[in-house]
Amino acid sequence: MPDTPDTLLARLVSLGIEARTVRHPPVFTVEESKALRPDLPGGHSKNLFLQPAKGEGPFLLAVLEEDRRVSLNALARAVGAPRMGFGGAADLLRHLGVEPGSVTPFGLVNAVPGTVRPVFDRGLMEGHPWVNFHPLTNTMTTAIRPADLLRFLRLLGHAPEVVEMPAAPPAG
Repeated sequence: MPDTPDTLLARLVSLGIEARTVRHPPVFTVEESKALRPDLPGGHSKNLFLQPAKGEGPFLLAVLEEDRRVSLNALARAVGAPRMGFGGAADLLRHLGVEPGSVTPFGLVNAVPGTVRPVFDRGLMEGHPWVNFHPLTNTMTTAIRPADLLRFLRLLGHAPEVVEMPAAPPAG
């Protein structure tokens, strides 16, 4: 059975990891989440669940600073992955136990280690004392210290990577 928001948050408590959770109406986009900012200080992200174009290798969970624009091909090259495309809803549910709109690194609590490769934007993880993610549902947001999130993922058997994400060329 996949973890639920309650079991995920209980795991954090049991490990002595400080986290602050706020309930709110469902949000599906970065723009919608920006309206919640007075209650959610810290870094905010966009999370891309990507699959290898030819089925080679693990899925990729790219956790980016919310306003960072990135080319999927440049991102794949930067982390040494094959060409990537967006993962489908069925794969998202199977691997992370979440629906579209709730993609989060906390979903790795439901992933078999090695099936999803987590890569984090260095600017997000080193530029904020707290980072915010949905705890498996887009009706809540949980703030956690970046080092605690990485430690939690390692305890689950994952190997999170913090990398310099490539910037996309300007539009137009």
